[in-house]
Amino acid sequence: MQVKAAILQGTGASHPYAVNKPLVIEDIELAPPGAGEVLIRIRAAGLCHSDLSVINGDRPRPMPMALGHEAAGIVEALGDGVRDLQPGDHVVMVFMPSCGHCLPCAEGRPALCEPGAAANAAGTLLGGATRLNYRGKAVHHHLGVSAFAEYAVVSRNSLVKIDRDLPFVEAALFGCAVLTGVGAVVNTAEVKAGSTAVVIGLGGVGLAAVLGARAAGASKIVAVDLSAEKLALASELGATAVVNGRDEDVVEQVRDATSGGADYAFEMAGSVRALENAFRMTKRGGTTVTAGLPPPGAALPVNVVQLVGEERTLKGSYIGTCVPVRDIPRFIDLYRDGRLPVNRLLSGRLRLEDINEGFDRLHDGSVVRQVIEF
Repeated sequence: MQVKAAILQGTGASHPYAVNKPLVIEDIELAPPGAGEVLIRIRAAGLCHSDLSVINGDRPRPMPMALGHEAAGIVEALGDGVRDLQPGDHVVMVFMPSCGHCLPCAEGRPALCEPGAAANAAGTLLGGATRLNYRGKAVHHHLGVSAFAEYAVVSRNSLVKIDRDLPFVEAALFGCAVLTGVGAVVNTAEVKAGSTAVVIGLGGVGLAAVLGARAAGASKIVAVDLSAEKLALASELGATAVVNGRDEDVVEQVRDATSGGADYAFEMAGSVRALENAFRMTKRGGTTVTAGLPPPGAALPVNVVQLVGEERTLKGSYIGTCVPVRDIPRFIDLYRDGRLPVNRLLSGRLRLEDINEGFDRLHDGSVVRQVIEF
């Protein structure tokens, strides 16, 4: 079938994207779902820094590629062997498919699925196939999803079924921003009630972490960013103190606000400098978590004596250490109860044709989460 999709032919385009148009809307060929795959009609797809990092070249991926990885939609057709979904079901798409059989999956850590990671790096679906074609040339899938399109074929293992009454624009956020941000708090760090936390970087993931820390019962939550507007939103969402990241004494301000250092510090900016600051903001015996993704060559200098002598913990968090089939329904329930108001993360709705302008706003840091509505 022919579908409209946003195609990236190569990386490294300069700004403004609205002028240079790294993403081109094309009519491409989408093959039917193979065994274990599902055809999805995309209804909403969020613009995320993980997409932007492919556009600007920070995250090398095979080209050409159909971008988009945070989305929700409707099941249209089933490939052979898919028996637990039906046409008409509503689903959230997950950007790390899990095979269920490798050692990490068997240990209950699907975010570290080895075949899933290999497929994502190669730009294929979990089974190794590509279902996109443009002018006789294969187009790669972005993280097994490629949601900036009217329709997508994905692995069944990239989908979580949800109730039909949840609006698609809100449902899409649970596939990345909420999984990553809230998951980092409740799964990776296991934040305890009454503890203190700091979140650096207030994009969709960072603000979701603020929501997660509040839901977990943190007594003090400090939010750090360069944007006054995002700091104000963090205060509305539960941050007890905010600090501008440009301040020279940002570390000292956070340590003062948390009575000598935070129990948990979360770096969500994708910056080595931000991670260094997060480590310095963490108290003795505390935990520093990073879910940011700087360029692959970035390295962090760590004082090993301090790490040992102060019994620090430094952890990475991918997809919030989540089990999506377990955590997405749980987080949706918290949203319905008013404890995770993720709808407040929405900055605006776009048409697919306006996607380059949307990425300009994301690059400028003037928005949290924009969602393309189909």
